[in-house]
Parts: sequence; structure tokens; C-alpha cells
Amino acid sequence: MTVRATFTSDTCATLVEGRGPLSTAVVTSLLTGDPPVCADDAAEGADPWGEDLQLALYLLYELHYRGFDSVDDEREWDPDLLRLRRQMEDRFLRALRADLSDAPTRVEEAFAPLLVEPVDLGDSLSHQLEKSGELWQLREYAALRSLYHLKEADPHAWVIPRLTGRSKAAMVAIEYDEFGAGRADRIHARLFADLMQDLGLDSRYGHYLHQAPAPLLATVNVMSLFGLHRALRGALVGHFACVEVTSSPGSRRLANAMRRCEAGKAAVHFYAEHVEADAVHEQLVRHDVIGGLLTDEPGLEADIAFGCAATVLLEDRLGAFIKAKWKEQQSALRTPLPPRDGLG
Repeated sequence: MTVRATFTSDTCATLVEGRGPLSTAVVTSLLTGDPPVCADDAAEGADPWGEDLQLALYLLYELHYRGFDSVDDEREWDPDLLRLRRQMEDRFLRALRADLSDAPTRVEEAFAPLLVEPVDLGDSLSHQLEKSGELWQLREYAALRSLYHLKEADPHAWVIPRLTGRSKAAMVAIEYDEFGAGRADRIHARLFADLMQDLGLDSRYGHYLHQAPAPLLATVNVMSLFGLHRALRGALVGHFACVEVTSSPGSRRLANAMRRCEAGKAAVHFYAEHVEADAVHEQLVRHDVIGGLLTDEPGLEADIAFGCAATVLLEDRLGAFIKAKWKEQQSALRTPLPPRDGLG
């Protein structure tokens, strides 16, 4: 019996047009139910950082989250789609490892630079937004980040059943906070939706997928890549730890940017909430999540360090991409936002 998708367009993403042979093959397959049709070497020959491969991966990963309106839920485990996904994952992962061939393999060495705020913050996107960002830039930044923040904490939850003891207990404690500590109105994804509404953005899940460029897609895809593979559990912990360690200072700067631009109470609150919460999370994740995992599985240290380095690499690339676009007074989105996105 065929199981139809149960989500509506308000709670799941809407399919977008392909940006090349891989993503077009995925979109067509999801719409028709047929196997994806593309050249046998399409994934191997694709740019691992390009629009086509990153969008195709994002679409296939989304089947493991909320899926797409009018796409069968059963397509999540379609063997033809999984086969194509694995080929693209191999291409993406090899590119990451190649670019990080000189990265640290010890946890202490990987995280040490992140524990001290640089004296010169000139290259920091959050610093730029705090000091001179304009409201249109804050709106673009929120639209871009919505692809992660509206599913915040979900990718990292996949690691919980793969941990034990101290690392599992600490991970669950942090995730409990991320999911609102039992209160639906305090779920961080809900708080980000409120931020978007303050900025006059459409807060529906996945709404800005069609406008998201490849550097942004890669920052979300890497979490799904790490999360869906048990073999990469150490890398996912490294990613999670990197996010928590670096979140508090950046959130403080973004909260200041929202205040300066009078973006709204909810817009300020989202980042202000992360300043205090993530400062506490930093200690938990370093000492208990990482510490506990290394006690249980010391052989995963290089993977944890790799996850941290991959996060820094992709975030730096995204920041550089956004700043380059803004320097030319261009939109960092594939198409600029309307003045108030049609919401008044």
C-alpha cells in the first residue's frame, strides 16, 4: 500500500526547481515516483561545492526530516535515491577531507582557537552586522539561516542513540534546552520563527530554499551528512561542540545588531537567549559530551576534531560569500527579498 505524505505545505518544504542535472533528476524523481535519471558519473563529475550537488543533497536529506508536500513518505528509503545520495555524499566528504588535510586531529588543538575571542574581529560577519549592518542585511541573514534554525537541534538529535553514559546524559540535557525545556513556545525553532516575523519574513518551514545559495546549503548539509551516518558520530559531536562553543559571542553581537536596527523584541530575544544558554552549553559539551565520548571511544578523537574543522571551514566560506555580495551591494540570496516579503 502506498503511503502518502501526511504533512501540509505549512509544516514541510515545497519542492524547488533543479539547478543542474543532479538536482533536476532528484526533483523529477520526487514528483513522478520514478528512479532518478542522470549520467552514471554525474555525482563524481559534479562540483562538490556547487549549486547542483548541494541542492540535490539538501532535497534528499529533507526526506529524513519533514519531507515535501505531495511526495510519498516512503521515498525516504527509496534505494535508487539512496544510491545517488551516497555517491554525492562521497564526493562531498572527499572534498571536505581534502580541504582539511592539514587540520588538527587532536580535540584540544582543534578547539583551542575557538575558546579565545580574536582581538581583531574585522573578518567576522557578526561583527560587521553589529557595527554597521543594515536592516536589509539582517533580513537576508535571517532568511538564509532559516534553513537551519527552523530545524535547530534536529540534526544533532540523531547522535543521541549512538552515545552512552555521561556523553548521552549531557547531550540530552543540552537538547532539552534547545527544544524549549518542555515548553512549545520556547523551542528555539519557534523563537527563530518569531524573529522572522519581526523582520517581515515568511516563517514557514523551508520557505527560502529556492533562494539559498550553495555555501549556505553546505552548512546545513554537513549536519545531515554527519547525523545520518553512525560512522560519523564523532564528527557530528565535533560539529555540535563547535556550534555551542562559538555561539555565545556571535549571538551577543547579533542581538546588538538587532537592537541597533530596531528589528523588534522577538528578533533581539532569539539571540539574547543564546548568549546565556550557549555559554552554559559550552561547558557541558566540552567536558561531558566530548569528554564522555573520548572516555568511551578514544579512537574517535580525530573524527571529533574533523567535525569541528569542517564546521569552521564551511562557516568561514559562507561568511566570505555573504560579505563579498554585500560589499558590491548585491543580495546574498539567489533573488533579493521584497521590501517586506509581502507581509505588510
